[in-house]
Amino acid sequence: MKNLFSPLQLRGITLKNRIALSPMQQYSASNGIPNNWHLVHLSSRAVGGAGLIITECTAVSPEGMNTLYDTGLWNNEQVEAWKPIVNFVHEQGAKIAVQLWHSGGKGSHKHPNEGMKPLPLSEGGWQVKSASATEMGGVIPQELSREEIQKVISDFVSSAKRAVEAGFDSIELHAGHGYLFHQFYSAVINKRDDEYGGDFKNRIRLLIEIVQQIRKVIPESMPLLARISAVDYLEQKEAWQLSDSIKLSKILKENGVDLITASGGGFAHVDKSKVFPNYQLPFATAIKEEAQVLTGAVGMITTPNQANEIVLADKADLVVIAREHLRDPYFAIHSAQQLGIENEVPWQYKRGF
Repeated sequence: MKNLFSPLQLRGITLKNRIALSPMQQYSASNGIPNNWHLVHLSSRAVGGAGLIITECTAVSPEGMNTLYDTGLWNNEQVEAWKPIVNFVHEQGAKIAVQLWHSGGKGSHKHPNEGMKPLPLSEGGWQVKSASATEMGGVIPQELSREEIQKVISDFVSSAKRAVEAGFDSIELHAGHGYLFHQFYSAVINKRDDEYGGDFKNRIRLLIEIVQQIRKVIPESMPLLARISAVDYLEQKEAWQLSDSIKLSKILKENGVDLITASGGGFAHVDKSKVFPNYQLPFATAIKEEAQVLTGAVGMITTPNQANEIVLADKADLVVIAREHLRDPYFAIHSAQQLGIENEVPWQYKRGF
């Protein structure tokens, strides 16, 4: 019987367990270059036993960043900075994925310690662009031209190649949380009247084209993952719904995506009454069952029993732990102990466990 510590096969790689470190921005990079903070943050969760480490959302271009402190993968200096992080994670028996991303109209913000306010051009900010000139968070972005869309596609492909060069085991596309892909596939934002707007097929076109192009330049054995917002959490009739996500997930699978993490929202704050343990798990379960694709579960998953039950009940294939991993870098080791499952502890730490 499968449990939280059963291996998970993703194309040519095998995760030693079904616990993943969720991508969480650290706002600690300079010029897109990861540093010692990222080495310790990511590696300590690998030491702590997680089977898959997923980096914070990593921009494919300078204009794809949200803040000036995000990580990137658009030049060779960044590739070289990622390599020791990747190597150390591997030394702990874990796999590592880079989450590639473009913030689109949600870009150009100040550091969180300064309130995440829009960053003026005079302070190093940039003109943000999106699917359409639709207001988001008090900012109206410019609509991307067809030529600019082609550059976005090229940027993702180039970053995917760099991910292979840096030694990453997998790539995850961040296609949720109100960022660029989501800005295209949700009709709440996308008001275009060309081949990238209008009906469902056109609104998902950017994401699908990038998936197709990335699969051509990465090894066949390399898993390609995607995180989507399963719902917009909005009342408008044009809001993205779970049924849309199921339809999208089927197409993603057909085009070579191996696992889909089902999150939600991005254009508005979620009503706190809708946030409770496992509150987004039904999205992952529905996509898994209807699209017949492996899924990752997120959403207030904080205890070993809770995480294990998700796998035992076959509600999702991977449990993606965010804030609890901030509180406890050794979540996986502690989970095995609590569940009474034999699990390896780094020999350097065995006397503490």
